[in-house]
Amino acid sequence: MKIRVRVHAGARRARIEQREDELHVWVSAPPVDGKANLEVKEALAVFYKIPRSAVRLSSGQTSRNKLFELEGG
Repeated sequence: MKIRVRVHAGARRARIEQREDELHVWVSAPPVDGKANLEVKEALAVFYKIPRSAVRLSSGQTSRNKLFELEGG
């Protein structure tokens, strides 16, 4: 399953919110050296109750708009 994600890095508190056809994910990590991407990956794994290894960033490595691929979801 592929999901579109809008990332809000450097947030005060982490949360996930569904808006229309994409997820908005707030993470406290800064958008530096892929730290925010790793935190988003972990948040998605918890949200969908799947292992972190089942979450893969397909596109948007340096953008706030990303496409993630979930295995088994």
